[in-house]
Amino acid sequence: MTQRYDLVFIGLSLSSSWGNGHATTYRALLRGLKAEGKRVLFLERDVPWYAANRDLAVPDFCDLRLYDSVDELVSGHGETLFAARTVVVGSYVPEGRKVIDAVAAIGPTQLCFYDIDTPVTMDLLLRGEEDCLARRQVPLFDIYFSFAGGEVLERLEREFGAQRAVALYCSVDAERHAPAADPTPKWDLGYLGTYSDDRQPKLEALLIEPARRLPDMRFVVAGSQYPDDIDWPANVERIEHLPPDLHAGFYQSQRFTLNVTRADMVAAGWSPSVRLFEAAACHTPIISDFWRGLDELLPEDEAVLIARDAGDVVTILTALSNSHREDIARRAAAIVRQDHTGQARARDLVAALAAPVMERRAAVAGARA
Repeated sequence: MTQRYDLVFIGLSLSSSWGNGHATTYRALLRGLKAEGKRVLFLERDVPWYAANRDLAVPDFCDLRLYDSVDELVSGHGETLFAARTVVVGSYVPEGRKVIDAVAAIGPTQLCFYDIDTPVTMDLLLRGEEDCLARRQVPLFDIYFSFAGGEVLERLEREFGAQRAVALYCSVDAERHAPAADPTPKWDLGYLGTYSDDRQPKLEALLIEPARRLPDMRFVVAGSQYPDDIDWPANVERIEHLPPDLHAGFYQSQRFTLNVTRADMVAAGWSPSVRLFEAAACHTPIISDFWRGLDELLPEDEAVLIARDAGDVVTILTALSNSHREDIARRAAAIVRQDHTGQARARDLVAALAAPVMERRAAVAGARA
C-alpha cells in the first residue's frame, strides 16, 4: 500500500552538509514540520560527493530515500508523489528541469518550488541556463517559495510568471543553537561559510585585513573549498569542514561572528543566510556586510553591527563595550527565537499551503450561495 505523506520534498541534499547550505536549511524546516505533526518524505539524488560525506544518513524527523536517476524517481516513487498532499521541488536539484517535468506529469495535488538560491536562479534564467529550472516551468507551481523576500517576490510574479511567490526564509534549529552556559571565547572574530569567488573580497576586507591589523587577536575561518594560495595571517585559524552539530559550539566560542553575503544576494536584498540566524540564536554578536532588508530583520546597532570596511571591524573589535555587545546579542536572539526558528518557518509554510485551498473553498461556497 502506498504511504501517504503530508509533504514530499525533492531537494539537493538532506543527508550531507558538506559544501552546501541546503542541508541545514532543510533540517531545521523538516524538524519544525515534524513538531507541527506533519509526515514528510525527502527524496535526494544519490551522488558520489554527498555519498562520501554523509553526516545524517538516517534522520529522525522524516523519511529519507535516495534515487539514482529521474527514471528511478518516477518508477520508484511516482505513486507516493501522486498521493502526497504537497510536493516541493527544491533549487539546484540535479537534472532539476527533467525532475520538474516528470513530477508535473504525475499530477500531484499541490506542486511547489522552494528556491534556496533565488537571486542566483533568476540570474541563471535571464542568461538562459536552465539545467535546474526552466523559465517556462515557473508558472507550473502553485506556490514559488523563495529564500529571498522583498522586491524579489514581485519580480518572480511580474517578470517570471510565478502564480504566487511567497517568502520562506531559512531558519535555525533552536534546540541545537543556544547560548553557552559559561561563555569563554576562543576567537575574537570568526566566519563560517564555503568558499565563493564573489564573497572572498569581502572576507579579505572584513576578516583577513583586520587580522593583519590586530596581530594580538585571534580569528578563525571554517568552511571547505578554499584555494591553497590564500595568504592567511598567522592569527587566522582554518577549519576545513564543520558539521552542523558543531556549529553552535563554534559560534559560542567567538566574541563576534562575521556574516558575508554573496553578490547576487546583496543585489537582490532581503536574503538572510542561515548562518545569520544560527549565530543570533547562540547569542553571538553579528558583524555583517550591508544589504537591503537586513535592518528589517535585525535592526542596525540594536541587533546587528554593519561593517563596510576593515576599519569598521577594527573599531568594533577594539572599542565596543561589553555591555553594548551583550545587548546586541540578546536583542538578535530574541528576534530569531520568535520569528526564525524551524518550527516558526514550518508554520509559515503550512499556512501558505493552506491559503489556496481556503480560497478555492470560499470561491465554491460563493458560487453555491
